[in-house]
Amino acid sequence: PQAFRRLPLFDKWVSATFDESAGPGQAYWNIMAKGIMPAELELMDNAALKAADDFGHAGSPQDAAAILLCEIDGSVEEVDDQLSQTKEILQQSGATHIQIAKDEEQRVQFWAGRKAAFPAVGRLSPDYYCMDGTIPRHQIANVLKRISELSTQYKQTVVNVFPAGDGNLHPLILFDAHNEGELERTE
Repeated sequence: PQAFRRLPLFDKWVSATFDESAGPGQAYWNIMAKGIMPAELELMDNAALKAADDFGHAGSPQDAAAILLCEIDGSVEEVDDQLSQTKEILQQSGATHIQIAKDEEQRVQFWAGRKAAFPAVGRLSPDYYCMDGTIPRHQIANVLKRISELSTQYKQTVVNVFPAGDGNLHPLILFDAHNEGELERTE
């Protein structure tokens, strides 16, 4: 038998900026721990934001360390309740700016950067490794912090764009294989 998906009666889209790259990971976990199950929950770090904006002029915040994009759907009452809780969680998790899409045009603008992120990163470097790993959801903030530390240690640019809602991370390690030793350092 064919499965049917209940279409939401109502949805709201939220964009939250953070001054530190691990902030959205902690916010994500706090949202999930509260029992809120967003339809979409996407994270982009500053390198991804800049690349996407340069590529697609998405209007992404260039000064943010990272953003968390969130879609909440359901009945009007469910969305209003979960949106209120989500905003509070985002503030407590260190969000510096929270914006709720006021219309479809603004929703599309929120997501334009996310959709452009992977092709945009391809313009930053001639080569990149796209890692793919599933992380326990409560460890996302710690893993993002460690990725940042390793990026500094190995002098490698790493771009993070991923669907935080399912715990899958896709750090992109940028390098140029024509430069002696870069491939080995990247590996």
